Amino acid sequence: MTLKLLTTVFLSCVLGGVAVAGSYTPEQRYEMGMKQMKRGYYEKAMEHFSALRNTHRDNPYAVKAELAIADLYFKQSEYDLARAAYEDFARLHPRHEDLDYSVYRLGLSFYRKASRIAARDQTWTQQAVHAWANFERRFPESEYRDEVLQAVTQGRNRLARKELLIAQFYGKREAWPAVIARLEPMLRRYSESEDRAEALGLLAFAYWKSDNVDEAKKVATRLAEDHPEDEALRLLERKADSLFD
Repeated sequence: MTLKLLTTVFLSCVLGGVAVAGSYTPEQRYEMGMKQMKRGYYEKAMEHFSALRNTHRDNPYAVKAELAIADLYFKQSEYDLARAAYEDFARLHPRHEDLDYSVYRLGLSFYRKASRIAARDQTWTQQAVHAWANFERRFPESEYRDEVLQAVTQGRNRLARKELLIAQFYGKREAWPAVIARLEPMLRRYSESEDRAEALGLLAFAYWKSDNVDEAKKVATRLAEDHPEDEALRLLERKADSLFD
């Protein structure tokens, strides 16, 4: 076969492939992108979704492609890009049937970046909890409701623990006003925290060491009534037994 003929065949195949690719319907383009994403071919999937979004903006499959692009970023642990894409989707399509999924993944984009160690910076945990605020009321029938509620509970416990650790740091230095300033809002904001008893015990002790016996007794009473079997109560009784006279 001559070089001229080979060149002609090659060009025919390339141009033919372009023609075929350009003839895809939005649905076909979307399905191809989803297939490539499931196989882990993220670059090819992005090509399909981007082409669909850019050439058929008013088509329902183009809207679904916007969400799929966010998922592609998420799957590659590009959480900042994913977060921005989910935020854009929620802003542009506030009544879309997949809005709950978008908000769920938005919060998850924050949560995946958060440290599980309470002593470390918890900015991303705070952002996740904020993103998921009132999720159960906004989307009572969502399949992601229980997972979000569980993550919010874990996040709030982590944030509460962070405040308690800071208060304990001040307590070791006998900076009692600083302890009180940390624990009072912590107990108001995270009233269901799993560290509530420990926080109440330290708060009562801080008031006692600050010569505010009346407040110390009030907090000690709360601890005794709400957590009668907790070790925090036993510890406070040993350290400040006069509060229970």
